[in-house]
Amino acid sequence: MTVLADWALYLPLLLAQAEKAAGQAPGPGGAPGGNGIFDALFGNMMFPLMITLLLMYFLLMRPEQRKKKDMEQLLANLKDNDHVVTIGGICGVVVSTSKNSVILRVDDKNGTKIKVLRSAISRVGTPDEAAEEEAKASK
Repeated sequence: MTVLADWALYLPLLLAQAEKAAGQAPGPGGAPGGNGIFDALFGNMMFPLMITLLLMYFLLMRPEQRKKKDMEQLLANLKDNDHVVTIGGICGVVVSTSKNSVILRVDDKNGTKIKVLRSAISRVGTPDEAAEEEAKASK
């Protein structure tokens, strides 16, 4: 485990010991501490848990949903003469499309064609274009 992960595991214990050592006097109603807004929000674990779940949604799940939506749109807009790359690494040119499949021309000399599912297409464009985009993104 990393140092940060170890620190995160021991933080609640350290905070509990600090409160105990401070000897907080009971507030009205016998509850330790007071009835301040800080205690109301952070006194139980519900608020930090909700914040964590919101962050996880916006940092992990939302981008995945956006990628999935963009990919569905890309596959729906496939047309003849588009250069594509399949998930298996096969490069080809779209010859014809149907509802669930695409016929690709993979060899211009022999006119070799293969039929693949739409879901097997990973990106539209030549492999060279994809490499250039990845190089720009890494800068």
